[in-house]
Amino acid sequence: MPTALITGGTTGIGRAAAELLHARGYQVAVTGQNPDSLARARRELPDDVLVVQSDARLLADTDALLTTVSDRFGSLDLLFLNAGIFRPAPVADVTEESFDEQVDVNFKGQYFTLQQALPLMNDGGSIVFTVGIGSRRGNPGATLGAATRGALLAMLPSLALELAPRRIRVNAVSPGATETPLFDKLAVPRSGRDALRTKIPFERFGSSQEIAEVVAFLASDAASYVTGQDVAVAGGYGLGV
Repeated sequence: MPTALITGGTTGIGRAAAELLHARGYQVAVTGQNPDSLARARRELPDDVLVVQSDARLLADTDALLTTVSDRFGSLDLLFLNAGIFRPAPVADVTEESFDEQVDVNFKGQYFTLQQALPLMNDGGSIVFTVGIGSRRGNPGATLGAATRGALLAMLPSLALELAPRRIRVNAVSPGATETPLFDKLAVPRSGRDALRTKIPFERFGSSQEIAEVVAFLASDAASYVTGQDVAVAGGYGLGV
């Protein structure tokens, strides 16, 4: 039975991926740190999904997480590094605290989770990062979010080459505007949502389930010859002028 670890897996895209992969026969572990989201995931996800409180900023939490996953699963076939935060602000308003928080969660946390998970990864396995279309398409106020997520994209080719001898594939998925709890927290007014929708050729926002399907593809044997790639799942956003 294949195994998967999904960071940031109690809500949104991570939660959708957990549900989809479990339905397709995976043993699944998810992480989160919000008590309410953790409790809801434990209630609503299948009983055999492992739900672990873990803060991506803390290497001690990551070490404990991987010990728990190793004890339960023994090894991993998929590592979906999905945990992340977004605190939009103009450059002039970014504080050192906000800078450190976003770097620690979006880049440092993912990097060291990857490092500590590698000994558990089966040869021929799959690693998928969540990056986001914003790392390639500019938006005012998104400099820090784009930079910290984009750091994952920058290391993607080197990592794919480094892990190629083990036939571990490394790819990224970059959602566009997607209906998730994070998107709702940004409190974008209706006028802003309508304006954004007009820039998407499909004239709608994506769903967490649609992103999860791409993650499942990248984890599957159907993507056995795909590595070092960033797959935009954005309804065509950014294709025009």
